[in-house]
Amino acid sequence: MTTYVVLLPGAEDAWERSSPERRADVYARHEEFARVLAERGHRVTGGAELAHSRDARHVRRDARGRVVVTDGPYAETTEQLTGFYLVESDDLDDLAQVCGLLAADPASDDADGGVEIRAVVDHAADAS
Repeated sequence: MTTYVVLLPGAEDAWERSSPERRADVYARHEEFARVLAERGHRVTGGAELAHSRDARHVRRDARGRVVVTDGPYAETTEQLTGFYLVESDDLDDLAQVCGLLAADPASDDADGGVEIRAVVDHAADAS
């Protein structure tokens, strides 16, 4: 079984302006996503909706090795990482199909974009 992270980018400002009905629709899609994952044998092991990037802290080191902390998002983009799921699966192709439930319909005015799936590196396998 491989663990994947399902990354959910989105337009944070559009989400803040969205109506309660729009938010309820999005949350219903996430409930459907979880239900279909379970039906198809995938297992959600974690995940979270993330706070707005304006409340983020970006940490780096300067040329002298000092820690520099900056408030707000590091990148000025229209989309930020808005949430994620950790999913265990033996079938990446099927997982991708189920993730389509969370991807935006291009015919709608949905502010959400696509979904990115990445395998989590298993360093325990390196030790053997």
